[in-house]
Amino acid sequence: MFEFLVKRLITIVPTLVFVSMLIFGLQQLLPGDPAVILAGEERDPEVVAYLRTKLHLDEPLPLRYVYWVGGVLRGDLGESVRTQLPVLDLIVQKLPVTVELAVLAMLIALMVGIPAGVVSAVGRGTAWDYGANLFALWGLSTPNFWLGILMILLFSVHLGWLPASGYESPLVDLKANLAAMIMPAFVLGNAIAAVLMRHTRSAMLQVLSTDYVRTARAKGLSERVVVLKHALRNALTPIITLGALELGTLLSGAVLTEQVFTIPGFGKLIVDSVFNRDYAVVQGVVLVTATTYILLNLLADVAYFLVNPRLRA
Repeated sequence: MFEFLVKRLITIVPTLVFVSMLIFGLQQLLPGDPAVILAGEERDPEVVAYLRTKLHLDEPLPLRYVYWVGGVLRGDLGESVRTQLPVLDLIVQKLPVTVELAVLAMLIALMVGIPAGVVSAVGRGTAWDYGANLFALWGLSTPNFWLGILMILLFSVHLGWLPASGYESPLVDLKANLAAMIMPAFVLGNAIAAVLMRHTRSAMLQVLSTDYVRTARAKGLSERVVVLKHALRNALTPIITLGALELGTLLSGAVLTEQVFTIPGFGKLIVDSVFNRDYAVVQGVVLVTATTYILLNLLADVAYFLVNPRLRA
């Protein structure tokens, strides 16, 4: 296990270096001079010159990259132009909101998608199978923003059960926090549950036709043991990959859903930063997002190692 982790970590380091170069390089392609933009409408030449020196814009591009990477390694992602706050502080402030939303959405997706896929595969050709496929088709076809608006109209406007927007920290009021997060979590989890259902069904159908499953049934094992212990465990490999990627997508910021429900998370932060040309915040958020994706893929590989005994051999 330790050797496996070391090998994966060795491959992660050059990936992170390449990602950082890509993020920094693409940022330089954006139109406009950051110093002129930051100087405001008056654009005093002295102010522009000062900003160019402060931001190292008068240095060669490779040297500016070294300055930026050095700051990142020290935990300094720069300073927001709009709020004058460190980018790291903004990320630390917004990230827990998106993490909570992503975790709730994934829990909903896992509790719905995997059981639906198993039931659909076991009862292939039955009403349960058609119902599960209809659910998956509905989840894949329904836009998140449209479903969110419908849920607001139903549960907030007409029934008055849940708040239409806003966010309350769970440390302040847990009940209010769950009431505000349940609708956006369901909206995001609905689409992911549909994807998980389709992949689980496909993987289960493939595993249920293998020789070792037929052997387990011939030995007289109950159908529950055959499905859950022998079939589902071996079908988890593609599901783990999909789950890690979907969780990474959620952590990168569910932009439309956060905008509809006015949730101050990662998605709203990056949208506001792009509109305000707050380049330091955009760089910091994209870097954290890319790093999260890489780490989640590492966790998926570790899960493979634990689930699949052939890898341990």
